[in-house]
Amino acid sequence: MLQYADIVLAIGGAFVLAWIADLLTGRRGLFAASLVAFTGAACGWFLAVRVFGASTMDEFGWTLWSGAGSILGLVTYYLFRNTR
Repeated sequence: MLQYADIVLAIGGAFVLAWIADLLTGRRGLFAASLVAFTGAACGWFLAVRVFGASTMDEFGWTLWSGAGSILGLVTYYLFRNTR
């Protein structure tokens, strides 16, 4: 079970970042924020593991990349979101 701890950490971290972003913006769209955060986390993982080769799935380094991708995705989502 401990071999999947980094995956659980990345998923939990993306959800916590989405929840914090939803609280800070005052909106009640946790599903949309979670979707953006998980997509950003997947993009961060892809950049770290497949594109740059900065880390492997056996290390915890890619979880930082997935967190950074999640933050970048959430910032751009709330920055360019069309509000009426």
